[in-house]
Amino acid sequence: MRSKQQYIEGLRKMRRNIYLNGEKIARDDEVQMPTINTMGLTLDYAADPKHEGLCTATSHLTGEKINRFCHIHQGKEDLHRKQDMTRLLCQVAGGCIQRCMGIDATNAIYNVSYEADKQNKGATQYHQNFVKWLERFQKEDLVGCCAQTDVKGDRMKRPSEQKDPDLYVRVVERKSDGIVVRGSKLHISEASVADEILVVPTRALLPEEKDWALAFAVPADWEGVKQVVSVHNLRDRQHFKRGFTPGYTDSYVIFDNCFIPWERVFLCGETIYGGACALLFALFHRHSYSGCKPALGDLMLGAVALAAEYNGITKAPHVRDKLAEIIRVSELGYAAGFTASELGKPELYVPGVGFIPFGPGSYIPHSIYANVGRCLTGEAVYREAEILCDIAGGIPATFPYEEDFVNPETKDLLYKYITRNPSIHPEDAAQLWRYIGDILCSASGGIHLMGSYHGGGSPVMEAIAITTQYDIEARKKMVKKLAGIQDRKPNP
Repeated sequence: MRSKQQYIEGLRKMRRNIYLNGEKIARDDEVQMPTINTMGLTLDYAADPKHEGLCTATSHLTGEKINRFCHIHQGKEDLHRKQDMTRLLCQVAGGCIQRCMGIDATNAIYNVSYEADKQNKGATQYHQNFVKWLERFQKEDLVGCCAQTDVKGDRMKRPSEQKDPDLYVRVVERKSDGIVVRGSKLHISEASVADEILVVPTRALLPEEKDWALAFAVPADWEGVKQVVSVHNLRDRQHFKRGFTPGYTDSYVIFDNCFIPWERVFLCGETIYGGACALLFALFHRHSYSGCKPALGDLMLGAVALAAEYNGITKAPHVRDKLAEIIRVSELGYAAGFTASELGKPELYVPGVGFIPFGPGSYIPHSIYANVGRCLTGEAVYREAEILCDIAGGIPATFPYEEDFVNPETKDLLYKYITRNPSIHPEDAAQLWRYIGDILCSASGGIHLMGSYHGGGSPVMEAIAITTQYDIEARKKMVKKLAGIQDRKPNP
């Protein structure tokens, strides 16, 4: 496994293909360091003996110890540990740990490539290609990201109906040694600090939409790949540092007539499995949210409780009620994810058919519970922000700048007038209001809220998954029996 320093050294060696604000930048540019530091936690914690078994796993391919973010789930315990690892690391980072994109994409492609080869009766070697790629991914402890979301163009039209067919990433040429692809994937978290980009379809596809049924992986600095990155850093502090300062990036990943050799292609034209790959990545990723969203709930709960304490209103009845609301949502989300792990099997739910064996034996979380947990916690993020706003009051929005707290002409006066609870040292209170300002009042905080709501699929997507996969007809039959309904035919 790699150290954080080895990871950074690897980034430095990569070709420059990242654009930020009109300029081409290096991957270890100062503006990217908060994101690199966040990703570095996944390496530091895997190297810490205290987290042995939680942040590490044993590769089923080589028998070697690997970072759990490179692992293929071999049983229920792996699913449980991924959830708990994600919750722990998001608590430490103070937000999204980002690397779950890689583990969720690898687990989806591992299963889908196997099934596509079965359908093709040996005519393709997608799974063999992927396993070879995966062995290197695990051995070198690479950071992967998943490029799923297409630009999509006119949302009311399918890929094959778009005026510009490149609005969904597609094959534009098939060659004897590989394929040429064109298009763009957007909102791709941590692509600017990833070693490898895994590309999967974004939706179910029709038989005539073979050109869009694609899964492949390329190094993030591959020829023909450009990234236009957005950086979500907090305002730099000069005098009153945070305990940890996270950073996040998202990229428009553009494939500009990009050549992909066959050994890096894991799906190409199998529309049924293109749709399955899209759904399976979303399922694994929504299961990851049952770790990260409870962690964000933990952090929001702590911030609300401290705001109440520092404002001197801890015993107010409405504070108790709002703390209980956050706890309910967080722990129900975690419980749904835990149940999804516990009911996990090497099976996939197919609407209208039920659970069927899928893949070479790795474990897939239960779809209903993974979607329920993600939907419940995702819909709550703005409500929890509202609770924090209510309990904190207006002070984080208009809090004076750092320099005013070191200026001898204003320092003592400010500390005097920001004091609300006399048992709290005013310097500690100031740090809390700055922290809450980061959450509620910064550009980064606003972006984080949108990401928490939409990431892994907007709540409407979970609602679709839940209602199409839940056996509603069986529940109707229960009620009919209790009500004495005989299903008579209506009169002519």
